[in-house]
Amino acid sequence: MDPEIQPANSTPFAAGDDSDGHNEERRKLCSNCNRPIKVCLCSIIPPEPIATISRIVILHHPHEQRHKLATVPVLSKCLRKCDVIVGRRLRYGDSEILDSLHDVAIRNPNFPHRAIYLFPGADTSPSQEINHWKSSKHIVEMSNYVLIAFDGTWKHAREMMRASLSFLSKFAVQVHLDYDVGNDGGTIFNSDLILRKEPFSGCMSTMEAVAHCLRILEPNGIDIESSLIEVLRSMVKFQASFLKPMKPRPKLIKGGREGKT
Repeated sequence: MDPEIQPANSTPFAAGDDSDGHNEERRKLCSNCNRPIKVCLCSIIPPEPIATISRIVILHHPHEQRHKLATVPVLSKCLRKCDVIVGRRLRYGDSEILDSLHDVAIRNPNFPHRAIYLFPGADTSPSQEINHWKSSKHIVEMSNYVLIAFDGTWKHAREMMRASLSFLSKFAVQVHLDYDVGNDGGTIFNSDLILRKEPFSGCMSTMEAVAHCLRILEPNGIDIESSLIEVLRSMVKFQASFLKPMKPRPKLIKGGREGKT
């Protein structure tokens, strides 16, 4: 998700006159979804937030607050139990639920963790596929999971995860969804669920990743996933309507213009 696709007119402004008669472009925001009025998403956000047994905690990089293609602001409107923390790392004192899990783990180090943080594995940070983690014998009886996600570019998300490890490793297990670093990721031009260019196959927006995880974690996960994916699909379709058509770049021919003798 590192490179940003630049949409045309994706942040419309309403022109107004100031006291001196000069025109100004003033951004009018929806009071509910906080997006510009002309690209308001309230019509696709569930009228009542979706109830879940699991709690979702998202570390939202400060740069994403200004990003017009961020999915977390919409996701937090869709889910009743979704906490968004703006920052570059998670630490004690940021979240009551995470602090509580940390304290329980310190008192009972052998107690199975019900908190998971979502990030692809690497040699330095081994990760379990979420289905395998969920089906393990110590976890199968649990229900009130805590899902932690990092929201930012992939570079930022990696930095945020590593900066949070000294805290998270006390009470949470790293999990991932299927991914394939050997294949390129998609773009908004070839998928109805992608808002930004993804670095490799299996990468996805925070909203889509949370939706797929809730499918696995929640008793009615299929319905929850379907509702969230439909919102995301509508977001992508809406955003795609503002994209400029892609024009092929003219070929540069060595030695001058083509046909020159």
